[in-house]
Amino acid sequence: MNLAAELKQRWGYDQFRPLQREAIEAVTSGQDSLVVLPTGGGKSLCYQLPAVLGKGVVLVVSPLIALMDDQVAAAREAGLEADALHSNLLSAQKSEAYRRLASGKTQILYVSPERLLVGDLCEDLAPRLLLAAVDEAHCVSHWGHEFRPEYRRLAEVLERVPKAVRMALTATATEAVRDDIAAQIPLRDPVRLVGHPDRPNLVYRAHPRRDQAAQVLEVVRRHPEEGGIVYAQTRKDVERLAEGLRKAGVSAAPYHAGLDAETRQRAQEGFVKERIDVVVATIAFGMGIDRSNVRYVVHANTPRSVEHYQQESGRAGRDGLPADCVLLFSAADLATHRWLAQKDGSLPPERQKALERQLREIGRFAVAPVCRHRLLTEHFGAPYQGTDCGACDVCLGETKSLSDADALVTAQKVLSAAWRTNGRFGAGYVVNVLMGKSDERMTRNGHDALQVFGLLKEAGEPAIRSWIDQLIVQGHLEVFDDGVYPLLRVTEAGKALCRGEGGVRLGVPMPPKKPGRRPKALKGRAAGAGDADEALFERLRRLRKMIADQLGAPPYLVFHDSALVEMAALKPKSLDAMRGVKGVGEKKLERFGAAFLAVINGAEPSGLLT
Repeated sequence: MNLAAELKQRWGYDQFRPLQREAIEAVTSGQDSLVVLPTGGGKSLCYQLPAVLGKGVVLVVSPLIALMDDQVAAAREAGLEADALHSNLLSAQKSEAYRRLASGKTQILYVSPERLLVGDLCEDLAPRLLLAAVDEAHCVSHWGHEFRPEYRRLAEVLERVPKAVRMALTATATEAVRDDIAAQIPLRDPVRLVGHPDRPNLVYRAHPRRDQAAQVLEVVRRHPEEGGIVYAQTRKDVERLAEGLRKAGVSAAPYHAGLDAETRQRAQEGFVKERIDVVVATIAFGMGIDRSNVRYVVHANTPRSVEHYQQESGRAGRDGLPADCVLLFSAADLATHRWLAQKDGSLPPERQKALERQLREIGRFAVAPVCRHRLLTEHFGAPYQGTDCGACDVCLGETKSLSDADALVTAQKVLSAAWRTNGRFGAGYVVNVLMGKSDERMTRNGHDALQVFGLLKEAGEPAIRSWIDQLIVQGHLEVFDDGVYPLLRVTEAGKALCRGEGGVRLGVPMPPKKPGRRPKALKGRAAGAGDADEALFERLRRLRKMIADQLGAPPYLVFHDSALVEMAALKPKSLDAMRGVKGVGEKKLERFGAAFLAVINGAEPSGLLT
């Protein structure tokens, strides 16, 4: 079978993305594989295309019960006979899936790990199982960021189907996590296919958090009527931020585990089907979300690890077009993560060790005055070429490093304020001391008479807050919990720095050259065809939404934004010419081509399919 021909016929692409062909060829040659591709890198194709080879059933283990139906729909759009088995199915749906499986019609079957562990499926599938693909495979690793105990038990199931090829897939995995995945599934002498982790279309920014709600709204307003995800740390934060956005006229919905299943499903479906612009969520939302045109992701709180950040921010710009990723950092979030992880007292030593490492790493990423694309890339063990990414706040000139001498003097001033308040106050209080902001409490404590009172007033509150966070991340200050509040105190390394021993690096936020620069998704993105016609692009979007509503399907299942951008640039005049647009396969051309061609030629969108 010609793999390239199948790729063009079913998915509408002329060539494979990096490492896709190698992953597919590993299956055809009977070799296990570990596939690490960044979000948007096309992991699903690695197991979908082998399903059309006619050599057996492909089993996909996925933790995403709420999204399996969309995954099935996407596979069916490519002409695959796909089904899912999970606890959310109605009895009639389960019966139909079993009937199709028993009759030999099913080519690809999605299951949750819990469903697979029941044990009966493997016996039924064993004689004809070609591939067992474990998606989101980082869930198997103690060193990963989303450890799922049931993933550890997959090995006992896979042992019962020894002839099936095994494939583990993930978007985010350090070398240690990759090793753990290979050992735990286990993979047998696997080929390791690790893609470059950088996402050059994403613009990364990290700001000190000051007014959380106002800062989130500022980002959202830069993207009117575009899809975005806002991540918050607690359910209370989620509800508050979602309500604030709604009051500001934004189409937004909350999503967290404390909401009932129907409410969560309504929010998720509304977002994927583009009836809702923004979802404000805890990390319970988003893993595997397949809306391709998310134009921004905001972390209103600091995530728990760089791996979490890479995966969550990676839900922006999966179509390859520019997207914004904004992180609002506070060192207090790191203390909250630590408290939440330890509150039940049962954190194993290896998880405790991993947690502390992860908190240090995400703190460094958020505050270090170093190219953020470089930091992310090197975190995952890959080299970063070049010195200026042109796509982060550091390289865009929105932050700068202080000289070594200025950094030392500034750090000593901040540390002196923390020392003289005796470790009995939080970061906000120390900021007020350095800003010279007096109130009854400060006067009562006599801190308005300190030599450090008002010492950094000229620097401004955002810079002081950022320096405190940077000193925490570098180990000169620490946040500890006295049982009531997170307090700030100087560490031994901080005391040494005050004596002039050791070094420190500090950066300071700068006013953006173009405040809040919005990525230009339509500019020069279409296969050398120049800029897209924005008015035509919007008409094509309206048509896509009408068709999707008619089908009861997410708009991305009709066409991704990237395909619409290319149509709006190339303006094909015939169905044959439309075949040249990336993402237009034969089935989609047959179903939707005439309607989109009519709009390109000047007709108004009708959304009616014949």
